[in-house]
Amino acid sequence: MSRGERRKKKLSVFFKIPLLLGLFLAAITVLVYFIDWPVGVILTVFLVIYFIFTLYMYFNNSEILRREMLNFATSYAQMQGELLRSFDVPYALLDDTGKIEWINDAFAAAVHKDTDYRRSITTIFPTVRRESFPGDGKDIRIQVEFEGSSYMAQIKKLDMADLLPSNTMLDEKARKGELYSLFLIDNTAARLAIQEVDDQSMVVGFVYIDNYEEAVDTLEDVRKSLLVALIDRKVTKYFASIDGICSKMEKDKYLIVMRKKALRQLEEDHFDLLEDAKTVKIGNEMAITLSIGIGLDGLSYAQNYEFARNAIDLALGRGGDQAVVKNSENVTYYGGKSRQVEKSTRVKARVKAQALKEIINSRDTVFIMGHRLGDPDSFGAALGIYRIARTLNRKAYIVINERTISLRQVLSLFEKNENYDKDMIIDSIHAMEYVTDNSALVVVDVNKPSITECPELLKKCKSIVVLDHHRQGKEVIENATLSYVEPYASSACEMVSEILQYTGENIKVRPEEADAIYGGIVVDTNNFTNRTGVRTFEAAAFLRRCGADVTRVRKLLRDDVVSYRAKADAVSHAQIYLDAYAISVCSADDAQSPTVVGAQAANDLLNIKGVKASFVLTRYQNEIFISARSIDEVNVQLIMEKMGGGGHLNVAGCQLENTSIEEAIETLKATISKMTEAGDI
Repeated sequence: MSRGERRKKKLSVFFKIPLLLGLFLAAITVLVYFIDWPVGVILTVFLVIYFIFTLYMYFNNSEILRREMLNFATSYAQMQGELLRSFDVPYALLDDTGKIEWINDAFAAAVHKDTDYRRSITTIFPTVRRESFPGDGKDIRIQVEFEGSSYMAQIKKLDMADLLPSNTMLDEKARKGELYSLFLIDNTAARLAIQEVDDQSMVVGFVYIDNYEEAVDTLEDVRKSLLVALIDRKVTKYFASIDGICSKMEKDKYLIVMRKKALRQLEEDHFDLLEDAKTVKIGNEMAITLSIGIGLDGLSYAQNYEFARNAIDLALGRGGDQAVVKNSENVTYYGGKSRQVEKSTRVKARVKAQALKEIINSRDTVFIMGHRLGDPDSFGAALGIYRIARTLNRKAYIVINERTISLRQVLSLFEKNENYDKDMIIDSIHAMEYVTDNSALVVVDVNKPSITECPELLKKCKSIVVLDHHRQGKEVIENATLSYVEPYASSACEMVSEILQYTGENIKVRPEEADAIYGGIVVDTNNFTNRTGVRTFEAAAFLRRCGADVTRVRKLLRDDVVSYRAKADAVSHAQIYLDAYAISVCSADDAQSPTVVGAQAANDLLNIKGVKASFVLTRYQNEIFISARSIDEVNVQLIMEKMGGGGHLNVAGCQLENTSIEEAIETLKATISKMTEAGDI
């Protein structure tokens, strides 16, 4: 029973009490007649007078009382409505479609509308949609903005059946309707205060000169100090213009401290210091490039400093000439459009080789793995590490799950070879069985844990070594004991070839091993036409001295007729987008390694005049694989990173799930168009 019905029942009882008392008095009068009839007559006269008076009061005063109560209720409702209309808090009633039914004066003033405005609430607040309205007994809060003011919109459902009494003349359909109340709580001042505090928070950064030694070495002694002074001036002036502090730590390193508000300005300008530094020329043959690492939004200044250290490591690991901004949740990249410069010194390779030797010597077994759907480069690099481990008398395993067509010919050199253990190559299941607490893991040709052959192995091994030539992205292998990531290297096989020369154990590389490692370089450089430098040819020369034969390698890497036809079909059906980008689909369902065929087709598309970059899409295992290639003008790695992938400046790729070929092509085109308009590529 509702509160109104209970109140109504009490009033009814109040009016009936005198009549009930009269009936009780009539019963007493009857009893008195049996005792003393003269007294009974007197009581009868009194009873008649009582009933006449009571009935008169009941029929006359009850009507007056009802009118007065009705007038009071009407006045009360009007008073409530007037109070709500003049309420300082903006208030509105919405129907179940989001249409405004009623607003008070404060709401009308806040949104600059008349009080009879009756359109949808989305015309005022686009973020307040019908789909977000709450259910029974619940309310929601949505942050909304209107003409520079910030509000917290609180919406609550009102059931019509609870609002209307049961005896109304409205039909059942109307009683089942819904209303929604909407309050606007102005929090503009609080938001501005929070924003001001956030703007003033401290940001830590580092600026490194990528090629300091190389650039200075090309100058005369008298000009070296001038070049350094000009770089110092540009860096210091750049950060001083945004009220930042720049302190030189070493000859090629700077520490930066600034406010977060200043960082937003730098991001809007896409860190134009990166391009400005390249204009410093006083006879130096090589342009100066910078790497910037920024850390912010940490729980302490020390954490911001650590974020900045991680960011600058990422920038250097991706080849330099870019800015990396890192907080606790996200990493953002700026720049990175120029080609990496090959470093002529091999000091780093020698240091890493000695460190790798010490790690392997301290462990009983060594596991080596590359990326999923392995290729000649990942297997060749793994084979080089395997030879180092065996030379150091350590048991070694190469982890390969799926033997792709590009690997089968190379694997055939070792599977029935008496010079190699039968368990030299194992799958992930056996690797997890053999691993112990005293095992080392060497990851080659990949630095993303999610796409390694066995991600679980990363959690089991305490000593992890990463050797890769791809640019680092957001996802990296953490807690690596040794990390050697050089984006300028042509291939992982090139890096391992150098390590083989500096391990210091007079390692004897067998001819079949030299063939496999040489083949990895050939594949990743597209027959020495992609990303090749002096060190690439030196690595190839070392392998030739070890017994690598060009003719045998060529035979190992030949395509079968099905793959060749699929590749030719992909090239013949390519479309040119924006007069510069070749996009095609590789329908290599009959091929044993469709993704490899797609990558080869992408390489061939670069031979078309006017094509700056090529993209070949291949469906394989319910995923869309995109192989991206370029020569020198377009950084395809940035494009692939936008789509969740990564790679090199001119060799990259990504994988898309739960999408069709048509949707993937549209996504690719939209990404290219957007980045072209923004000047990112």
